[in-house]
Amino acid sequence: MRPTLRRSMVRAAALAAAVSLPLTFTASAGAATTAPDVPDVLANVVAGQVKGKNVKKHLDEFLKIAEANGGNRAAGTPGYDASLAYVQGKLRKAGYRTSTTDVEFPVSWEELSPPVLEQKTPEAKTYATPADFVTVAHSSGGDVTAQIQVVDAVIPVPSTPNTSTAGCEASDFAGFVPGRIALIQRGTCAFVDKATNAKAAGAAGVIFFNEGQPGRTDPFVFDIVEWRFGFPIVFASTAVGLDLADSPGTTVRLKVDAKTTVGRTRNLIAESRWGRPGEVVMVGAHLDSVPEGAGINDNGSGSAAILETALKLAHVPTKNRLRFAWWGAEELGLLGSEQYVAGLSQAERDRIRLYLNFDMVASPNDVTFLYDGDDSDGEGAPAGPAGSAEIEKRLERFYTKRGLGFEGTDFTGRSDYGAFIANGIPAGGIFTGAEGIKTPEQAARFGGTAGVAYDPCYHSACDGIDNINAAALDRNSKAIGYATAFYAYDLSSIPDRDAATAAKTAAGTAAPVTPAHGEAAR
Repeated sequence: MRPTLRRSMVRAAALAAAVSLPLTFTASAGAATTAPDVPDVLANVVAGQVKGKNVKKHLDEFLKIAEANGGNRAAGTPGYDASLAYVQGKLRKAGYRTSTTDVEFPVSWEELSPPVLEQKTPEAKTYATPADFVTVAHSSGGDVTAQIQVVDAVIPVPSTPNTSTAGCEASDFAGFVPGRIALIQRGTCAFVDKATNAKAAGAAGVIFFNEGQPGRTDPFVFDIVEWRFGFPIVFASTAVGLDLADSPGTTVRLKVDAKTTVGRTRNLIAESRWGRPGEVVMVGAHLDSVPEGAGINDNGSGSAAILETALKLAHVPTKNRLRFAWWGAEELGLLGSEQYVAGLSQAERDRIRLYLNFDMVASPNDVTFLYDGDDSDGEGAPAGPAGSAEIEKRLERFYTKRGLGFEGTDFTGRSDYGAFIANGIPAGGIFTGAEGIKTPEQAARFGGTAGVAYDPCYHSACDGIDNINAAALDRNSKAIGYATAFYAYDLSSIPDRDAATAAKTAAGTAAPVTPAHGEAAR
């Protein structure tokens, strides 16, 4: 028997014993022996130990917590804090090192006085609100007098909507002079993406203007969600935008008098005591519900499934470091995961070899969606960073071997993988559907009811324990255990990462980060 095979067998047998299942390898005398796929064998052992009935016990506790705390587990509430304490207590008892990271979120936004938009040069002119322009909700306060700089606008106005890509790419701000006010046309991408690029270019304020086609000419109030830009933001009519863009060197005064009240919650992070600290396998699910209900499917299901997986792996000496995360304030715009990743140094990000995301894994009218790492489904969203396709294939292997169906789903930026793939970290995971409608083809393949939402109780008070598909919870929890255990031992299919490759990957594959389970205004 070759020494490498012997080590693999001993390791797999020891690991199997750690999760209380027998695992034996035999070879005939004199016969050539091929090493088994030890990580796959081990991962299947762990999958067998992650049982839906045990995951449901955690869901029962989440429901009790919600019922004792006003009916929900939303960020910043006692229900969320009690949910975090429950998970943390289980993890500490199992031997994990746990910590929390702070998360800020907007509690309220108030405009204290009317906004001001005045042209100073080449001629004095005052624009009226709300006829000519309006304040963008969650704009920071500020009073700026500066020169306008037009950002890649389509003038004369385009003939069809979403023709303008002004501000959608960092390259649109090439030559932008820091301290100026960015004048940006509506179109194509989310306003928050345009403002984010403006901030990176050093803008002192942003004036959006409507794109110009019929029905897209007047200002209207919308919420940009992000409150930390630090400069005033308004939205003007097409006529005002063209007027400001007409003369080079136009100077304006832009004032917004507004205040955001900020609340705080926490992420929970648990790290294993085993494995190489420079090879981190990260697994995450958001812990918060919406205020309307207990959030047992969204996302008690993912939170409970990764908790049970963590408990089953607590005493398994893995090759790679396991790190589990329960995110706060996902329902307020992916804030927990976004702020966590933003707070890491590049070296710390590079240690995270991959991220597995599990958000809604037991929808009552479910379809097994796997995040489409390579855009092989051809639905047009960007592929994930290098390694994402391999994660998708690994999950496909789990379902295929069991004769279970699955479909791809795009990285749309609607869940906590967004910040990871935006920073070049490969990602994958499972999702069983939210407000989308099941098609007849899906009903024929997966069962359930065509023409009905995957989760009819999505973001509502009825998302309780009866909103869980027990069969989906069991099989998807096992898949979570499988994928986590596999990568805890084998990262050979995931490309090595360093700062240079991470930056290159992020530049080409970043998915939009939009408010959770919703579309940003465009």
